[in-house]
Amino acid sequence: FIDRMRDVGVISTADALSYGYTGVILRSTGVPRDLRKDTPYLAYAELDFDVPVGIKGDNYDRYYVRMREMDESVYMMRQLAERLQRADYMGPINVDDRRCTFPDKGLVYSEIESLINHFKLVMDGPKVPAGEVYLAHEGANGELGFYIVSTGEGVPYKVHVRSPSFVAMGIASRMLDGYQLADLIPTFGSINMIGGECD
Repeated sequence: FIDRMRDVGVISTADALSYGYTGVILRSTGVPRDLRKDTPYLAYAELDFDVPVGIKGDNYDRYYVRMREMDESVYMMRQLAERLQRADYMGPINVDDRRCTFPDKGLVYSEIESLINHFKLVMDGPKVPAGEVYLAHEGANGELGFYIVSTGEGVPYKVHVRSPSFVAMGIASRMLDGYQLADLIPTFGSINMIGGECD
């Protein structure tokens, strides 16, 4: 395990930044970049958690960072479970706005207004203001971002997805240059490429 992981599939911090890597691959090189810490969204600003980083940017560091992130995820879930039990966190989980929130399924099956509302949201989509926006969150493999252009209609005029797996495959050949054929499997595994993201 150590022979296939240590000093194999090494990527430098400079290369990781140059190729636009985020997530585990970038953090394995020692850069503590994490959108949940750097630009917190949802409840992340209220949580206490560490951003694990590696040293060399090799297969072992990518493995190590992923294992540590699982520990941090459990720690965050425990914090959230405690918060949900407090009285000041009780309340609705959806916005009460029929223009953008689906009605309760029980109402869809029992009253015509809710059925029509559900149908209109599915067919026409919610009407959003005209303009453009880029939003990203920290996915399992790095920054998963969506650039959306709206003309004010129910469907976007343009959508571009920044998928971390597509970016990660950009340097896979350099990670394997000079190593053995058997190193392909752990290196590719440490990248954790999701085929649907690359598509």
